[in-house]
Amino acid sequence: MPHLHFKGKTFVQNHHLAVPFHELIPQKAKGLSKKPSLHDNLIVKGDNLKALKALLPVYQGKVKCIYIDPPYNTGNEGWAYNDNVNSPMMQDWLGQAVDREDLTRHDKWCCMMLPRLKLLRELLADDGAIFVSIDDNEVHHLRCLMDEVFGEVNFVANVIWEKADSPKMDVEFFSSRHDHIVTYARSIDRFAVNRTMYEDNSIPDHYDKSDNGRRYYLKPLRAMGGQGETREARPSLYYPMIDPDGNEVLPVLKDGGGGAWRWSKQKLKNETDRIEWVKTKAGWTPYFRIYADQSKGVPPETILFHKHAGSSRTAMADLKSAFGEKIDFGTPKPLKLLNRILQIATDKDSIILDSFAGSGTTAHAVAALNAADGGNRRFVLVECEDYADSITAERVRRVMQGVPTAKDEKLKAGYGGTFSYFSLGKALEKQAILDGAHLPSFESLAAYVYFTATGEQFEEDKIDRLTGFIGESRNYDVFLIYEADVKVLKDLALDLGRAKALPNVSGKPRLVFAPTKYLDENYVGHFNIVFQQLPFEIYKTMEKPRR
Repeated sequence: MPHLHFKGKTFVQNHHLAVPFHELIPQKAKGLSKKPSLHDNLIVKGDNLKALKALLPVYQGKVKCIYIDPPYNTGNEGWAYNDNVNSPMMQDWLGQAVDREDLTRHDKWCCMMLPRLKLLRELLADDGAIFVSIDDNEVHHLRCLMDEVFGEVNFVANVIWEKADSPKMDVEFFSSRHDHIVTYARSIDRFAVNRTMYEDNSIPDHYDKSDNGRRYYLKPLRAMGGQGETREARPSLYYPMIDPDGNEVLPVLKDGGGGAWRWSKQKLKNETDRIEWVKTKAGWTPYFRIYADQSKGVPPETILFHKHAGSSRTAMADLKSAFGEKIDFGTPKPLKLLNRILQIATDKDSIILDSFAGSGTTAHAVAALNAADGGNRRFVLVECEDYADSITAERVRRVMQGVPTAKDEKLKAGYGGTFSYFSLGKALEKQAILDGAHLPSFESLAAYVYFTATGEQFEEDKIDRLTGFIGESRNYDVFLIYEADVKVLKDLALDLGRAKALPNVSGKPRLVFAPTKYLDENYVGHFNIVFQQLPFEIYKTMEKPRR
């Protein structure tokens, strides 16, 4: 498979592995939950590369649908490369706005996207998919990057969204009317789309017959086209049927040779009521009925017209409806577009992630769809800009609680629901534990050591602070002996009393993290303990990464 080469690729190829885990600090006043939780609907304020890494312990392999709307790199957006990569060239890039005169702007964009795509893939469920909005400036580079990260075989579609509902008259050449939504599955063998059923006013004209009000059309029962239409290829499908006059009818090709029916004898027996005989000059011919209401539905198409998926114009109207006034915000995405993606790729209990959250359209769409179909979908949003609270979260607060000025009655009443707001905290670095600077909370360190040591998702509700139990992995019952207090921490150790007090949760070996231990190896083995000293030995028990 061809690979895309760009300046800095060598340095960012594995940069996502070098990004340290960071604390996620709850901001209770900014959310709508009584008790902030990482298992709630979630908005995270902070750099999205660091935030994605911080979310791994809780969300690795759990996200059903990812939608992102990264910078299009038009040269007019003012975005800057800010990843602290260990390269003099890339250090010179930091903080410099990327404009059209920047000869390395495509290199910078690729360097920004690659590590984020790699972390997004880790968060995606085996049956999940990622949808990326982009335009012609970077779509060709994006396809190459996603082929490399997700695998060429997992490409699903390049969906065209008609973003404009009228031409721009002042352009020199072509008026751009569309954006791309590049779609890849985590595993194409596990991914499936949701089809939409026909409504009465949308049933195609070829359903031209009716059976007590049920629209249907006829299809010949004889197989037509391909190698499977011959008697030699499908001998079991060559058998006689009895026509309305009592005569035997065999499947015959146009050249007079033996053909084959589409149905087996057993299926014919089970679905005789769908057979319809049509009299022609040549005699009776069997057909079968295909009912519109029995169809598996209409598959999503690779063109989303603005009347079905909204436009840039309707996106601004959506934002105005949510705030009750016009909001100055660059290029939000329309509610209908996100709603269509959710309909295609999620079920009622899915987790949806948007790490370039912008104005919060994804959360708005999740809340609206849950209210419409009784679903329990959850969103995880990440936004690094200062408007994460004033626009992103404020929009979610309004659509959940209700917008008194809204014309839509459901939005006026509010869609209901809660969310928790977190900000990105300090990096969970070994030195902080050694010198006592910026000690992480028990919960943050528990998530870090559990995930890093086991490679499995951390569940905060499993924590028992009294015993230090932080979770059960495939191979261990995991314990953490720790307090976020440097004076207390100096005296904490795995001693005989603590070893005896450790509960036998599942009978597995007990993996214990502590600053030190006052037990010899005989006692450690006697109590079925695997000791890991904080912070040095976290990686020793690291299991194989998820493929």
